[in-house]
Amino acid sequence: MKKLLVASLALFASMMVQAADDALIDRYNKTCVVCHSAGAAGAPKTGDVAAWQPRLAKGMDTLVSSVEKGMGAMPPKGMCFDCSADDYKALIEYMSAAQ
Repeated sequence: MKKLLVASLALFASMMVQAADDALIDRYNKTCVVCHSAGAAGAPKTGDVAAWQPRLAKGMDTLVSSVEKGMGAMPPKGMCFDCSADDYKALIEYMSAAQ
């Protein structure tokens, strides 16, 4: 019985993580992909770790602030007008990671 309970909890946790990942990717595809997939207007490309390194070195708070205020060709809120600071952080972490 304990094994069944542990297996059920593990499956549930896995499903929750997958749902969160799917929501993040959906948000990325709706708001970030246009510029960050191709590097439009100097945007660092998603998955280009080297391009993201100098930005990440500034600190996550600075990056989130840049998104909220806009920077260069990126408009304020980066086209994600309903994103929270935590949402921006998750999107930045996703885009800056090797794909």
